[in-house]
This record gives sequence, structure tokens and C-alpha cells, in this order.
Amino acid sequence: MWRICPSSGQSTVSGTLQIHEPFQAQTHWSVHSAEKMTPSRRFLLLLCLGSFYLSANAAPLGKLAENKLCADEECAYVISMATALEDFVAPDCRFINLKRGQMIFVYSKLVPEGGAGVFWSGSIYSNRYVDQLGIIGYFPVNYVNETYIFQKDTVNIPATNMDFFCH
Repeated sequence: MWRICPSSGQSTVSGTLQIHEPFQAQTHWSVHSAEKMTPSRRFLLLLCLGSFYLSANAAPLGKLAENKLCADEECAYVISMATALEDFVAPDCRFINLKRGQMIFVYSKLVPEGGAGVFWSGSIYSNRYVDQLGIIGYFPVNYVNETYIFQKDTVNIPATNMDFFCH
């Protein structure tokens, strides 16, 4: 049961979320029970709460490049396979950790701009590091050796802010 009563001078939502800050509003409104909320309003409330949660916990970080090379327009297919030459510790959430000898599926290669570092995005392929399987992140190209190329012809597409978004 949700209870939102800003007309009382304080905004409280009972259930799983509680807001304790004073609510100053010109209009007075009140929703006293979930039974009065239509399913579409419940969905909108959950959608708003979810987007607020994502935006509050997201880390806005800068773009590493303006363009990237991919095997296809969606960067869904693997370009190549690489092996980590040495350990790499991710400096932030956009990157993945590498251990020497790990196999990496490469999904995109950022196009370097004047003086910028060269980064590729990929995911770890290893039975030993199962906790890292499926996590896609960036790593410096000088930490890996490209061992097999699956797709020689690549597509140059613009990188978006979402390519560098941390969850």
C-alpha cells in the first residue's frame, strides 16, 4: 500500500520508499491507497522511481573518442579475439580488469583522436573468471595482442554518450 500525503506538511511514502524532506507545495493532493491507483498510474510511478534511481546512481564520465570501428552497425558482433599481455586494473567503471593470459572478445575499437589513448571494448572469455563473463568494458590496446580477426571489414560509426555510461 502506497501512501503519499504532502498536504500534511511532510512527504512520506509508506512501503519500500520513504522521503523525509519537507514538501512545500501550493496545491494539496493525496493518494491514500493503491486500490485507487489504476495499473497505468502504478506503472508510471514505478517508471519514474526507476528512472530517478538510475539517474541518481549513474556516473557521468567523458567520452573516450568520437568514433568507433565495429563489425556491424550495432556493435553486436565480435571483431576479433585478443590475449592480455599483462594485468590491467580498471581506473573507473567504463573499463574492465585484465589478467595476463585472459582471452578477450573485441566488439569495438575506438578511433583515436590527436594524442588520445587507444582503447578497445570487449569482454573476458575464460572459464576461470566466470564472474567477469559478459561484462563489456574498455581496455588499452597496448595491454593485449590481437590473436584472431573474425571481421576484417569494419564500420566506422559515431560513439555516443551511452557508450561511456556507467551503471
